Amino acid sequence: MEGKKSQQLSQPRAILVFGAPASGKTTFCEKFSQQFRAPYYNLNEIAEDQDFTREKVLYVLDLIARSGQNLIIEGMLNTEEEREEIRKLLIEQNYNPSLIWIQTDVNTIKTRLKNRLKSVAKAKEEYDRKIAELEAPAESERPIVLSGKHTFSTQLKHVLSQLAN
Repeated sequence: MEGKKSQQLSQPRAILVFGAPASGKTTFCEKFSQQFRAPYYNLNEIAEDQDFTREKVLYVLDLIARSGQNLIIEGMLNTEEEREEIRKLLIEQNYNPSLIWIQTDVNTIKTRLKNRLKSVAKAKEEYDRKIAELEAPAESERPIVLSGKHTFSTQLKHVLSQLAN
């Protein structure tokens, strides 16, 4: 029993963060990454910047995971199938993945998008497109649910208490 416990303690963590556009995912990831000096990767940005397919991004993630470092990951997590594929890859690399679902009310999201995109029409289009791609987590995924309107300090306390369980 003791050996299993020490093995779990040495197992690196991967924090997978998803939610609606402008819900606060990137802000949370960046601050969490800084707090724990863990690398943060936005898989959508990797795909866009390098013009990579999902398969190529997963290959890169597999190479990154071989480092054994704790990781913070955002992007390419919109559906249960996508999340399961990434969790499986990480588990194969001996990671303990945890899912964080950041929720924010629709009015706040639309206001943030309008400010970011400088257009009500573009904000509505972006919101509608991204929401159509997003699946709420299944109960079996056991996500840690955060409010995108809470302070990072409050979010951090909640995440740490959930990860300790």
